[in-house]
Formats: sequence, C-alpha cells, structure tokens
Amino acid sequence: MTALEPNAMSEPVVMERPQEVGFPEPSCPARDTEASPVSEHADTANDSSEEESAERDVEAAAVDALESVAVPAEQRTNTEQVNTQSPDPSAKTEAAKSPLWTSQGDAEVKLRMGESGVAAEPPLTVHQMFTSAVERYGDNTALAWKEGDQAKSLNYKDYYKACRTAAKSYLKLGLQRYHGVCILGFNSAEWFIADIGAILAGGFGVGVYTTNSPEACQFVAENCKANVIVLENEKQLQKILQIEDQLPHLKAIVQYKGALREKRPNLYTWAEFMELGRDEPDGPLDAIIASQKPNQCCSLIYTSGTTGQPKGVMLSHDNLTWTALSTAKHVCLTDATVAQEVVVSYLPLSHIAAQMVDMWLIMRVGGSTHFAQPDALKGSLVNTLKEVRPTAFMGVPRVWEKMQEKMKSIGAKSSTLRRKVASWAKDVGLQTNLTRMRQNTATGQAPFQYHLAKKLVFKKVRKALGLDRCTKCYTGAAPTTKDTLEFFLSLDIPLFELYGMSECTGPHTISRPDAFRLTSCGKEIPGCTTKLDNPDEEGNGEICFWGRHIFMGYLNAPDKTEEALDAEGWLHSGDLGKRDEHGFLYITGRIKELIITAGGENIPPVPIEDAVKDAVPLLSNAMLIGDKRKFLSMLVTIKCQINPETGNPEDELTPEAVEICKKLGTSAKTVSEIAGGRDRTVHAAIQEGINQVNKKATSNAQCIQKFVILNRDFSINGGELGPTMKLKRPVVLKMYKDQIDNFYKDLETPADNQRPK
Repeated sequence: MTALEPNAMSEPVVMERPQEVGFPEPSCPARDTEASPVSEHADTANDSSEEESAERDVEAAAVDALESVAVPAEQRTNTEQVNTQSPDPSAKTEAAKSPLWTSQGDAEVKLRMGESGVAAEPPLTVHQMFTSAVERYGDNTALAWKEGDQAKSLNYKDYYKACRTAAKSYLKLGLQRYHGVCILGFNSAEWFIADIGAILAGGFGVGVYTTNSPEACQFVAENCKANVIVLENEKQLQKILQIEDQLPHLKAIVQYKGALREKRPNLYTWAEFMELGRDEPDGPLDAIIASQKPNQCCSLIYTSGTTGQPKGVMLSHDNLTWTALSTAKHVCLTDATVAQEVVVSYLPLSHIAAQMVDMWLIMRVGGSTHFAQPDALKGSLVNTLKEVRPTAFMGVPRVWEKMQEKMKSIGAKSSTLRRKVASWAKDVGLQTNLTRMRQNTATGQAPFQYHLAKKLVFKKVRKALGLDRCTKCYTGAAPTTKDTLEFFLSLDIPLFELYGMSECTGPHTISRPDAFRLTSCGKEIPGCTTKLDNPDEEGNGEICFWGRHIFMGYLNAPDKTEEALDAEGWLHSGDLGKRDEHGFLYITGRIKELIITAGGENIPPVPIEDAVKDAVPLLSNAMLIGDKRKFLSMLVTIKCQINPETGNPEDELTPEAVEICKKLGTSAKTVSEIAGGRDRTVHAAIQEGINQVNKKATSNAQCIQKFVILNRDFSINGGELGPTMKLKRPVVLKMYKDQIDNFYKDLETPADNQRPK
C-alpha cells in the first residue's frame, strides 16, 4: 500500500462510477446457446429457437429470483442501529473524523451506504444471509466431496446445523468474543464449517496459508489472539506443536483429517470436537448471534507479507454479505430456484478470492461447492473438473498457463490434418470472439465457419477440460498475459479478468461476456466507485476504491491503516491504472514495483516483462531489473517440468519447450543445457525477442540491455513466488544479487544501448 498523508494530498481526478459518466451499467445478457459458448449451461445437440427462447426465460427468471432475495424482518437484528456514511468530497474534515475505519477487533465502523440501488441494500450479518439461504434452498446440495470413491454431500439445512454445532463446540472450548480461530489446511467441508462456526460464535475466521512456516503461523495466531487452531493433518500439527508454548491465548487444537498419532491435552479429532457442542443448549449461542451487527468484524484475511510481516485485513459481516450480493448481480449468477450454480474449490481459502467465490457468492445464490483433491494443482484438478462440470470456474494465471502448455504439448503430437483443422478453428474462434468483444455483446450473428469450428473443435476442447457447462471462466490474483488470453479466446473460452484486493473483500472490477476487453480487468461491480489519483499526462494514476466492500482496517495496525485509507476514506490500492473511453479499467503497474532508473525515468516493469514473454514463448518467468541503475537488465527462466509431488521446478524442459528448441535447431532438453547462455542458439533467440521488444520502447532508457538465463524456474517453495503465484520481487533481488551485480560491474551502459533498427 502507498503511504499517503492526508494533508499532503494533491487534488485527485475523480472517475465516478461508469453509469454516472455515460457508461451504462450492463444488464445480464440473454443466454443464446448457439451463438455464445459463454452462455451455455449445458451443451445440447438441439440448438433450436424454441430452446433459445426458453433459455432467455430462464435467464430472466434467474435475475428476478436474485432481485427477490429478501431477509425476513425478524432476522434484521441490529441493522437499524448501524451508522452509515457516504462519500462527500466537500467534507474532508468530517470524513477524516468519522469512524470509517478502525484497527481494533471489537470496534464498529460506519457503513458506506448509498442512496439507491445495490449500495442501499439493507446490511446483513453472515448469520442472516445463511438462514435466508437455508429458508430458500434448504434441501439443495451446498457442499460436495469425495472420500476415496465415495461421494459425500451436505444440503443447506445440514450445513447450517453443522456450523451451529461447531460454534457451540468453540464456546465450550472457551472461544472469546473477537478472538481468532486459525484454520490451516486444504479446502474441505470442515474448513467451511470451522470458519462459519467461528463467526457465529462471535470470533474471527482466520485462514492460514498451508505453506506458512511455523514462525509465520505463530505471527498470525498471536496477532489475532487465536483461542483455537483447526488444522488438516499431522504435517500441519507438527508446525503448531513447535510454537504452541509461544501462543498464550491458545486453548485447543483440532485436527480434521487423519487419525491422531498421539493423545495430547486439548488436542481433538474433528469428530471429538463436533461432539463437544452437539448437546449444548442453544441459548448462549443465540444470544451471541442476536448481538452481532453487520458493521462488526467477523473475518481476518492475512496479506501474504511480500514486503514485511503480514497484515490482518479486518472484514465486517457487511463486507462479506454485501460484496457477495453485488458481485452475484454483476456476473449474473443464477439463483438456485431456477438452476444451481456449481463451482470447484481448490485455490487457497486463506486468500479472499477463493473465500468470496467458494463460500459467500455461492451461498448468496444457493449454489453448490465441490471440493477438489489436495493434489489438485499437481495434476488432479482436470479430473475433478470433468467429474463435476462446474458452471463457473476461477483460475489464477498459472492454472490457465499450465492448461495452455498441456494443450499445446498434446497438439504438437497430433497428425498434420488435425493440426491444420485446429489452427483453422482457432483463427475462426479468435476473430468471432474479438468481433463480439468490440460489439459489447455475448450473443449475435456468428458466421457459418464458427458453428462448424464449434462442432469440430470447441465443444471437444471444453469437454476435455470439464468446462462444457461453464458459462463463466475467470482469471485474477495476478496479471494474465495477452498470449494466454488470446489462446483461450481462440478456443471459444473467453477468460474474464477480475481485479481487487483483500482490502476490498475481493472483487472491485470484473469483466463480463457482454463487457470485456483483452488485458482489461473490466468495470466496477454495482455500488462501487473508482478514482485515479494524481494522473500523469497519459491518464495513469493510482487506483483508489470506494464502496461497502472496503475493509474496516488492519488489526492492531493503525499506522498501516492510515497509509491505506486517505482522509476521505478512499482505499489506495498502490496499483497504477487508466481507463479507456468506454470505462474499462487497465492495470499499468504498481507504485512500489515502479523502477526509477539512475537517470530518473519511471518505468513500470510488468508490461515490458509480459512483452518479452510474448516474444519468447520459451520463457516461463521474466523479471526486469533497473531501480537506481544506469540501464535495464532482466532475469529470465525457461519453461520446465514441475514435480507433481513437491511442486518444485525440475531440470527437464516441458514438451512445448523441447519443440521450440527443435524449431530453433538445438537438441536441448534440460534447463542446465541452456542456463547461463550455454546454448548459444537459445541465447540468440532470446536476444532477438528482446530486440523486438526494445524496438517498441518509448525511450532508450526503457530498452533491456542485458539478460541472464537462471538455472531454475521460480516457484512457491523456492520463495520467488507468493501463494497466488505473484512474483516476490524483493526476495528475487536478494536471491540473485550476484547475477544482478554482475550486470553492472563495469558501471557503464553497454555500447549497443541504442534501440535495434
């Protein structure tokens, strides 16, 4: 986040909500099963006009159903007591004094209510949203998973009962109000129940990354005063046992998978834990639930700590319930009274993106969450997708890139005829979808060639990926390259980018089938506003957010909170962005990542890094160097196989990389044959790609002068990437200090620093 002192603020250029400046908020498009693959809930052989009409009726009914979601008056506990605050740029002093934020876990904040529309919807607690879901969708499947070959599930009624039982168990164990329950493990029904049970009992649900070290777990547990830690297995238990005596607030540990290797005081299996609360009276729990208010904290999301210790992002009941409502409307999720949405849960639940999609959005519309296997990202995810056939799917860029690499690898081994048909179909798919994109429509007249390509190629690809029912494929949490976006678009699978952060409860802008642009992250969800602060001559400014999705503050960190929220209450993202004439938002860089050369030129690294990766398909990662340096240099890594068990990069190249090497005229099959410039052919190919990027640079200062091929790819375990595959630049700078220093040993700009002609 950017430190921005209120009294030092320049007057910002305010970009109001799109509908306020002539950009109409898109309504949910009619579903057209033949014209648009992103509007298919199921692939059918008969695409008659009668079916299309029926689909449109279903869509209209779904929107009506979502609009009609109401909470009974008797459930609106304490919502009338909540103070509200709307943005008023003319009243900076008052806004600075009003409690829009706090750093205290037991405090309340003013909600940023609007005067109309979604922003004016009555605030709800998590319990109110949950009981409304039980009333509307009680017998529908809420959670589903497999134990071995056996399918298991919970409907909404049983899901709610289990959460109440868990809440009573917490109270019996001594969970105190506004204290944390840390959850450390892979996605499961127990994870959801542990989290919501903690909220109902008046505590905080606190996800902890499974990759955290014991010391990192200690920091989170201590910061949130955790009374209970719920963990998955023996591996995670051993981490906590190492730090147990340094956690004064800890009263119990619960292991939800596998048998306990030894009995210890205050250590419980999941069954033992649930049994504690099974026969407890409802009165104490009901009293706590009745006292909860929408403007109180119920959940903590800890930032990944790439630039220091993690910060505890405090999210209120209203943050979760309102963001789920606004997002569901924006992306046109279908209410379960019409047709049930289905998602696969596999991304880390300690991250807000996975929580918002898998837990809260799905609860809002009565959808069903199916849990993947713990080895999902090591290869089993596609099997789960084919089995579950989700209607919506969220993937971080690396997930989509791995799918792309796998498909390219398979395609390279196909017959000449198959490759020609696939190439033709992809050309047709790309052009058809680019036309739809420019026309802002998810439907429309498609050429005959498109229908033929769909039958011959697109439907088969979707079925092979398990996405044949998927109407909404999303990508977020990190930038997605244009190459990957175009690859899937050419296969009739548009990837809709979304943008946000933990501090805005997940999403702020989301692309839609009828409103997207390649490399744009879309438009605001209803009820939210964006401004670009301190814009330059090209319109790039710091992206700032306003809305009911804005967090309460960082737990026990008032200084950090004041850095994130300015005097008027705007959340400063630290990201640089601009908007086009149609209101689409583009991320152009990050203030803290901005490279300022020794000559004083400001250079955002991501566009240059993406351009190099696009120009050189052999590359997996690229990191630009040059802060306070005389010229730019770059670290690059080669696409290699990933160990399915450990997740670590291996020496062997991917099949795609081997094919690229063959076309270049080299027989290299390992990274070690290429790294450090050992393979002159590959080195020359990378240099040529960099030359092409340099030709498009706006100045000589933005040209890459030197590069080095590293001995191994970046990874989470290696420390170069964060849990959501974001590049941890400070870590990389330290790890590869010697290679970087070697670039600048002579302290002279290379003689060939001119842009290639």
